[in-house]
Amino acid sequence: MKFLLVFDFDHTIVDENSDTWIVKCAPEKKLPNGLRNSYRPGHWIEYMGRVFVYLGDNGVKEDEMKRTMTTIPFTAGMIDLLGFIGKNKELFDCIIVSDSNTVFIDWILKAAGYHKVFDEVFTNPAAFSSTGYLTVQNFHAHHCVRCPENLCKRKVLKEFLDKQLERGISYTQVVYIGDGGNDLCPVMFLKKDDIAMPRQGYTLEKKVSQLAKDLSPVECSVLVWSSATDIMSYLKLILKE
Repeated sequence: MKFLLVFDFDHTIVDENSDTWIVKCAPEKKLPNGLRNSYRPGHWIEYMGRVFVYLGDNGVKEDEMKRTMTTIPFTAGMIDLLGFIGKNKELFDCIIVSDSNTVFIDWILKAAGYHKVFDEVFTNPAAFSSTGYLTVQNFHAHHCVRCPENLCKRKVLKEFLDKQLERGISYTQVVYIGDGGNDLCPVMFLKKDDIAMPRQGYTLEKKVSQLAKDLSPVECSVLVWSSATDIMSYLKLILKE
C-alpha cells in the first residue's frame, strides 16, 4: 500500500504566490505600471523574466531575494502536515508540480527544513546568471490546449506515474492537492480511486463544481480543504483503512 501525494506550491503549500512575493524586493515594493501590465495570459514565464531583469537592473542581489522569499508564510496547518508526511514516508511518495521555479521552492523548503519530504519537484528551471540576474525557463513543451505554454501538469503527472510503473511502483491512490486553474487538467486525468483536494474558495474548486453542474463531473472523488489540517485528517483516515 503506497500513496502518491501531488502538491501544487503557491496558495497550497505556501499561502501566497511566490512570484508576486518577490516584488517586495523591488524599489518601493512595487513594479512600474508598464511592467505590471505587460503580462499576456499563458505567458507568465516571459513576464517573470522581465520582472527579474527589472530587479537585477535595480541592484537587487541574490541574498536579498533569498531573505525575502524565506519570509513567505506557509498555509495554515501545512507545517504539521509536512511533518506528518515526513514521519510516514514509507507510505507516502510526495511530489510538487508547480508553476513557480526551482530557486524559490528550494530556498523556501530548505529554510523551513522540509525539502526531504518531497521526492521530486517539477517546476520551471531557474538560475542566477554570471551577472547576478535570476533567469527562468519553461519547464517543458507540450500540446495541451488547456494549459499555459510552459507547463501542463497532466503531462508531468502522467510521465511520473509511467516512470514509476516501469520501476515496479504503482499507487493505491493518487491524492492531488491544489488550488489553481492549471490544476484542473491533471485532476481530470485522475481515476475513480484517486482523490482531488481543491482549496476552498479558489479557482480549482470553482472549476470542479462547474463541471459537476454541467453534468460532466471529474472521475475521481473530490474533498475540499480550507486548512492543511483537513488534508492531514484525510491522510490519517486512509492509513486506518
